[in-house]
Amino acid sequence: MSENSNHLKRNIDQPRPLPEIRSEIDSIDAQLVKLLSRRAECAMEVGQVKLTDGRAFFTPERERQIFDRLAEENPGPLSSRQLQNIFREVISAARAAEKPLTSAYWGPPGTFTHLASLRTFGQSSTHRAEESIRDVFLAVEHGNADYGVLPVENSVAGIVPETLDNFPLTNVKICAETYIPIHHHLLSVAKDLGSVKRVYSGPQPASQCRRWLRANLPNCEIVEVMPTAKAAERALTDPEGAAIANSLGAETVGIPILVEHIEDNPSNRTRFLVIGYNEPAKTGKDKTSVMFNLRNRPGELVRALSAFEKQGIDLMMIESRPAPRATFEYIFYCDCAGHRSDANLAAALDEIKDCTLEATILGSYPLVNPFGD
Repeated sequence: MSENSNHLKRNIDQPRPLPEIRSEIDSIDAQLVKLLSRRAECAMEVGQVKLTDGRAFFTPERERQIFDRLAEENPGPLSSRQLQNIFREVISAARAAEKPLTSAYWGPPGTFTHLASLRTFGQSSTHRAEESIRDVFLAVEHGNADYGVLPVENSVAGIVPETLDNFPLTNVKICAETYIPIHHHLLSVAKDLGSVKRVYSGPQPASQCRRWLRANLPNCEIVEVMPTAKAAERALTDPEGAAIANSLGAETVGIPILVEHIEDNPSNRTRFLVIGYNEPAKTGKDKTSVMFNLRNRPGELVRALSAFEKQGIDLMMIESRPAPRATFEYIFYCDCAGHRSDANLAAALDEIKDCTLEATILGSYPLVNPFGD
């Protein structure tokens, strides 16, 4: 048992007087303020260097190093996830001291994409809601936002086609990824379930809570509302209504949570991409996204994909979408393990470029554990 653990155990077994404990907490807080202020000063120095060198202010590879180091050095009793949540806001505030950043996300406020934007950039950044996925791409392209956050795939529903369909129309890159657990709650001003006559929901949340709704509200009318965040607004003004939404949606609208965690699949996750123009450095645990189109000849897809197999590269996702400028032609999207600077992946990508009409590296970025929450 560590010295800190022994100290904690002694304090629990023989608790000190409350004023003494609070006095130590106040002393620790004072030290934290000084340390955080000094950290912000260092961040401002970093900002000056980045400004001079033209480097990106959002560096997911550096944040990965910080979070990994915190996990290694963590003595408890806080979990590594709790420490990461705390330091995410510390990093967000420090980044704002370097240069305030704006993140565009597919709105309105209170959506899971909004939550992903907050998870990535923290509360100290500006989060700008856009009406469509295309508008998020345009906000980044036109310089109205530094980065964009978009859903790309769900573990239950699959790919979000609108996100993939915009990559051939833009030159932005994928800078990072994050996963958000999809937890649905029943929001309502009603006093209990027996008072609920209508449930407002988007089609996906309703389908993801179908078994719970059938078991607990079998006679309720399901009123489709798009987007999902609007459902909470409808329920707020309906004393016999309820909405399916996340906790951020409840907080944004100001409506109570009547029942928590009504999702049928507690393991449901959505993967979100962060788009921008910087290219993260190699971390050793990376993912690379590629898109390519092929000649209309037998065996061309097998030939392209065999380049990954030859180099021993793990393919993590492959998806096809109609090409935007050609009829009955398709663009293929692949996610694979590794960084574009890795020798084996670089060799595979060179071979793919030789056997395709066009191949584009959408980005290399730190790999995220889908169940790291």
